[in-house]
Amino acid sequence: MAVNNAIEKLTPVIGKASADDTLRQRWLERLWGALQEDQMPYIEALSDPWGDLCASARAASIWADELIGTVPMTWNIEQELSGYFKGSSACLSALFKAGRHAEILGLLATMPYKMWHFRKWGVQALLAQGKKDEALQYAEDSRGISESPYAIARACEEILLSDGLHDEAYQRYAIEANRKTTNLATFRAITQKYPHKNPREILNDLVSSAPGEAGKWFAAAKSAGFYLEAIELANRSPCDSKTLTRAARDLAETEPLFAIEAGLTALKWLVAEYGYDITGADVMSAYSYTMKAAEAVERKTETFERIRVLVAGEASGDRFVTKVLGRTLGLNLRM
Repeated sequence: MAVNNAIEKLTPVIGKASADDTLRQRWLERLWGALQEDQMPYIEALSDPWGDLCASARAASIWADELIGTVPMTWNIEQELSGYFKGSSACLSALFKAGRHAEILGLLATMPYKMWHFRKWGVQALLAQGKKDEALQYAEDSRGISESPYAIARACEEILLSDGLHDEAYQRYAIEANRKTTNLATFRAITQKYPHKNPREILNDLVSSAPGEAGKWFAAAKSAGFYLEAIELANRSPCDSKTLTRAARDLAETEPLFAIEAGLTALKWLVAEYGYDITGADVMSAYSYTMKAAEAVERKTETFERIRVLVAGEASGDRFVTKVLGRTLGLNLRM
C-alpha cells in the first residue's frame, strides 16, 4: 500500500516536471531498469501511468515502438517468448498517450484470453474516439471467471454517468461498482453519487442484493436516521452485537426508544451465541446502555422485564449471558 500510494502521488510530479528530452529519457530509463529488477514485484503499478511519465506524445510513441513487437509474442502461448512481460501495460499506456488508439485495439485483439488489466485500455481507446456504446460493450465483454467485476462495473458506470444516464447507471452498476470495505461505506458512496435517489430506496435495494444478510445493513440505516428500519433489519438476520451496543450507547439520550431496541437486539443475538470473542464486559455493556436509555424515558421496569424474559430463554451452550446477568435479573443460575 505504501508503494502504491507513492506511485500514485509521485507519478504526476514526474510526468509534469520540466525536463528536456534527454533528461526525461534518462529518468525513464532509470524507472524502466527499476521495473525490470523488481522481482517481488512491488512497483509493477508503475507500468500503467507510463504514458504520463513520458510527458509528450512523441516520447510515448518512441517507447511504444520499442515495446509493441514484444507484447503479442508474450501473449501467444505457442511462442517461445510467451509469458509475463512487464512492458505490456507500459506499451498500452504509451500508445494511449501517443493517441494511437486503433493500434491499442488491434494489439488487444491478438490476446488469446480476456484480461481486464489490459482490456481497460481498449475501453479508454474507444472512449477517446467518442465511441461510448462500443466502449460499454467492450467492457462488458471483458467479464470472466478471473476478472474483477468491481473494476469492470465501475468503468461501465462511469461511461453511463458521463452520458447523463444516471438512472440506467444506477440500475445496472451502482451496487456492484461501489462496494466498499463496509456496508455503511457502500451505502454512503452510492447515496453521494446518486443524490437524486431516495436513500430509503437505495437502502432497500442494497438489502435485496444480499439475501439473508439484512442485519448487516443496520449501521447504514442508523446513519441515515432510519431508526425503525434499522431495528427491523437487525432483527431479521444476525447483526453484530457490538455494533448494536454502540448504537444504544451513542443514542441513549437523543433517541432513547431506538437505543432501547438496539440494546435489546444486541442481547438477543448474544443469547443466540452470535458473534466472535464475546466477553462478559460485552454483555454488561449491552445491558447497561439499554437500561440507561430506558431510564431516560421512564421505562426501566418494562425494559428490565423484557431483558429478563429474553435472557431466561437462553438454553443453548453454557448459558453465558445468564451467568453474566443472572443475579442482576434474579434468575436461577442452575442448569
